[in-house]
Formats: sequence, structure tokens, C-alpha cells
Amino acid sequence: MTTVAPRGRAARAQGPGGAPTRGRARGWRIDRRYLPVVGTLVVLALILVVGGARYDNFLSVGVLANLFINNSFLIVLAVGMTFVILTGGIDLSVGAVLALSSVTAAYLLNAGLPAGVVVPLVVLIGSVIGLLIGAMVHVFEVQPFIATLAGMFFARGLCFLIAPESIPITDETFVALAGWDTWVAGQWRVTSSVVIALVVVAVAFYLLHYTQFGRTVYAIGGGEASARLMGLPVTRTKVLVYVISGTCAGLGGLLFAMFSRSGYSLTGVAMELDAIAAVVIGGTILTGGTGFVLGSVLGALVLGLIQTIITFEGTLSSWWTKIVIGGLLLVFVVLQRLLAVRRT
Repeated sequence: MTTVAPRGRAARAQGPGGAPTRGRARGWRIDRRYLPVVGTLVVLALILVVGGARYDNFLSVGVLANLFINNSFLIVLAVGMTFVILTGGIDLSVGAVLALSSVTAAYLLNAGLPAGVVVPLVVLIGSVIGLLIGAMVHVFEVQPFIATLAGMFFARGLCFLIAPESIPITDETFVALAGWDTWVAGQWRVTSSVVIALVVVAVAFYLLHYTQFGRTVYAIGGGEASARLMGLPVTRTKVLVYVISGTCAGLGGLLFAMFSRSGYSLTGVAMELDAIAAVVIGGTILTGGTGFVLGSVLGALVLGLIQTIITFEGTLSSWWTKIVIGGLLLVFVVLQRLLAVRRT
């Protein structure tokens, strides 16, 4: 019986004895979409190794628990920003909306409103501002940079109208909520703000990876025209991503008010840049279409670890945090560009 030698792809996939060779090697290759997140994990691991080798107690459970506690509001901001950047947009208003939420919470609580009314109300403020920005972006076709810049000025101006000076929060219910904590395995301290942040991350992960809404978000980032041709609800999704970002900013302001027990008009200045940096360092492509919520969480933790190292060092200026973040951001943007060129 005559045998026909395999040709083309089949021939290349077989080695001596017909055993697959390249196919097996390809199975171990990491998908390019995950490379930026892998880079974030490597950076996170390096920071932990360097910090643990240089400083005593750097890798203690207390320090790692405080990393989540001190950055819970940034994690929530980064989650909301991930949705926007995945569609190819940007949101510069989240820092000012965070400040407006915290200031409004402090003002209303001191005015005597119950915490059960104030908490959902300040989150709703962020949702409404996000809805207005989304309408500007889609209905009036305003560039996201300009629309969110207008939202930033609007929210920051309202902060100074409501509270020209810092307002302490003394409401017993709110203070009890802010001070609630529990211990996991008797060592890991978990506060109410950490629980809220983790719930937000879980909900966002589900929305992006297990719903039609999430698939539409990725499709818009990959190409809005193609998403429309596929019959996806582009209009509704583009507005909703800004509503989600605004809601996360309002919730972030609530978490910051719980953290600081006060409301201050200058809270959150340039925090939108920290959120964008966390998302980019976490592997989300600025042009949209590629990125992961969990990567943004890792990016926020990287920023928190950099600040922790500066604190442990003691002799360095806090501005070194910005310098290191700027360097990391540049590295990840270049990495994203190289991956885009290889994909093309």
C-alpha cells in the first residue's frame, strides 16, 4: 500500500515517528493578550522580593493587609477606568467626582441626614455625572478627553461651593461602618472598604467576561464600526461605561471618606492619573479592545507597593513615587506598542 507523506501544516506538526512537535511547543506559548499582565505580575513579584530583602517586616501580613486597606478606593477607581479605556475612551473626571462624593457625604451627614440615605445618594451623584458625560460623548459626539475634562471642572467647582474647608465626619453610624473590620485566619485584617472593593472587582469581572455587555465593550474597543455591523448595542454600551466609571468614582469617594473620616475639596487631585496609570500598568491597551479587570487591580497594588517602599526607606521624598510610576508607565506603554507592532 502506498503512503502519502503529509504536506504543509500537517507535515510541520509532526516530528520523527509522526509525533507532534511544533504543536506541542505552541501549546506552551503564552497568548499575547496576557503578556502585559504577566509583565505586571513580574514587576509586582520583583518589588516584593526587593522590599523583603531590604526591609524587615516588609512581607509581613500586616503590611500586605494595609496595602489593600490603603488602596481600596484606588482599586475601585481603576475598575471603573478599565471599562472606559477598553472602549478606547478616557475619563479625567474621576478624581474630582471622588472629591465631590466625599465632600457631599460629609456635608449631608453633618446636616443630620441618616447614613442610610447619604451612602446611596453620594454614589448616585457619580452615576448621574457619568451619565451626563456619556451623553456628551455619544449624543453630541464630543471627544472623551474634552467631555470628561468639563466634568472634572464641574465636579471640582461644586466641591468648593459645598465645602470651602475640610468637614469632619462624626456620624455614629458612618463611623461604625468605616471602623468595621474582621480578621481572616487570625492575622489578615479586612475592613469594610476592602470588602466593598473586592465586591466591585468581582462584579466587574463577571460583567466583562460573562455577559453580552462585556463582549460589546471589547468589540467597541476592537473597532466600533465592526461592532455596529455585528448588530451590537454600541450606543447603550458607550453611555453605560461612563455611568460605570462615574459610579465607581462616587463609590471611591465614599471609601475615601471612610478612610479619612472627613470631606475636603482638594481630595483626589490628579487621582485620575493614578487610576489611568494603574490600568495601563495592569495591561490594558490605551487604544482599547484588550485588557483585564484583575490586571488593573494588580496595577493599583504595584502603585501601592511603590509608595510602601518609599515609606519604609524614610529618607526619600514622596515625589520619588511619581518618578518611579512615570518610568513604569513608559515601560508598559512601549511594551504595548511592541506587542501591537508584532500583531500587525
